[in-house]
Amino acid sequence: MDGREFLASLVAGGIAGMCVDLTLFPLDTMKTRLQSPQGFYNAGGFRGIYAGVPSTALGSFPNAALFFVTYEYTKSVLDSCVSTKKAPLVHMVAASLGEMVACLIRVPSEVVKQRAQAYPSLGTYKVFVDTIRHEGILGLYRGYGSTVKREIPFSLVQFPTWELLKAVWSWKQNHAVDSWQAAVCGAFAGALAAVVTTPLDVAKTRIMLAKTGTTTASGKVLPVLSNIWKMQGISGLFSGIVPRVTWISLGGFLFLGTYDKVHKVLLQKSSRNEM
Repeated sequence: MDGREFLASLVAGGIAGMCVDLTLFPLDTMKTRLQSPQGFYNAGGFRGIYAGVPSTALGSFPNAALFFVTYEYTKSVLDSCVSTKKAPLVHMVAASLGEMVACLIRVPSEVVKQRAQAYPSLGTYKVFVDTIRHEGILGLYRGYGSTVKREIPFSLVQFPTWELLKAVWSWKQNHAVDSWQAAVCGAFAGALAAVVTTPLDVAKTRIMLAKTGTTTASGKVLPVLSNIWKMQGISGLFSGIVPRVTWISLGGFLFLGTYDKVHKVLLQKSSRNEM
């Protein structure tokens, strides 16, 4: 990966992240409140659907930028030493590493955002200050493990599926896919990944919203999933699935379509400037 590809991935990823996170924020709020242990209406219902948006606005660009820089760099390294038959494995490894790095920024942003969504009367700044005061910096990283455990399986499904769908579509039409086609592939890949990983997302939400000192707040995913199963059954494990799948399907369309378009435009401009 050369300098211009690095910059293109950085900027395109950041723009794509902000585009999808801010556009679809109300759906994310609905999903968080449906998954909240206090129930949808007690968590705010349809009121204050933009609660927590400042946290998302600050974290979106660097989070997505870090992901795509890591993803593209890892792909470029592995592609040079792995056969094309193992391309899905390359995409899985690259996406997993990308998520682990991106979560260093995503998790603090998510903690503040979800607490503000579930307790809209507090406001983003007060949530941030209270978290630091009562839990310290580590409080902002509560749920890091559960988030990574959600994001890696999600990426293991989404990105190989996205790359495969693009490759098949490209093969069918005998030329590279257009950005709108990459966006459609992203929507299907995102929807599939969202369905598969919804229980992990529910567990992550419960861990982030749990009161300090409780068993749930310790961040152990399996006990949380077990407790949800005992208390609410299958419906509890898949609570919020409709807004989540809708959000991520639309998000996949916007996120991956925007990334593909901006990335291509930046590389084309860079190429012209070098001529």
